[in-house]
Amino acid sequence: MAISHKYRTFDSLMEDVSIDFSTYALDGMIDPAQLIKVATRVNYDLGIKIHRTKQVVLEVEHNKAKLPHDFAYLNYAFICGEYTIETQMPSGTHVEDVHVDYVPDPGFTDSCSDGKCNDVCVIKNCPDGEEYKLIHKVAGSQYRSYTAFAPLRIATVNDSTCDCPNINVVSDNVGEVKDGFLKTNFKSGKVYINYQGAMEDNSGNLLVLDHPYCNEYYEYALKQRILENMIFAGEPVGNQMGLIEQRLRAARNNALSFINTPDFAELKKMWLVNRKAQYHNYYNMFKSSPTLR
Repeated sequence: MAISHKYRTFDSLMEDVSIDFSTYALDGMIDPAQLIKVATRVNYDLGIKIHRTKQVVLEVEHNKAKLPHDFAYLNYAFICGEYTIETQMPSGTHVEDVHVDYVPDPGFTDSCSDGKCNDVCVIKNCPDGEEYKLIHKVAGSQYRSYTAFAPLRIATVNDSTCDCPNINVVSDNVGEVKDGFLKTNFKSGKVYINYQGAMEDNSGNLLVLDHPYCNEYYEYALKQRILENMIFAGEPVGNQMGLIEQRLRAARNNALSFINTPDFAELKKMWLVNRKAQYHNYYNMFKSSPTLR
């Protein structure tokens, strides 16, 4: 289970800052248009982990498919093969169940919860099984169930692909993320992508992380820029600036420590990988050896 982050809009963040700087706000010394880039920079500083992980099945026609409007970074992708049409949601153990609560809700719906697949989800047949299914809701109660997949190699390395594993895949099927489209060397097909969504809601409003450890980082970063603009305007706020900069450094350290601390799911995944590696190194090699007498 992924961490459920909460978000709020930039306008909500500005309301909190304006309350703290109520006198400056009444004097018209706070311009939100000058502070959006500060909140965007803080989002970038906190890193990819604060972005929403989303998934979708793209319809490739005439060698290209339109990427989602909130597409930011590609995690991985593969080509979907044959599928069967089902009218009821298949049961199984959810492997990728990303449920994220938003404040306010930017219109994102949970992909898999309570046995219902609202859009796209990945399940496996049993808790210890190795066979996966991709369930794609088409319309109403109709679902496409994919069980055959093929690798897709990403040819171009850029900001939109990051370090996704598809870059080093050996495959005749090649794709490229460019100009808001996934361009492929095959004419038509269906491609599943898992990606990090942009920090914005469905209306295009900037979102910021809503967490006690991170809220102070956002607020002090905005306050620093407000006081900086006031200094350039000739206002005597040097003492306030020194205090805010001191608090900003501490708030940034707290926020980065919280974001970079692995959650339980990440630690469990690391433990499983290490356990399999040790099994292969110290036990598995004896399985093929002749029996000792």
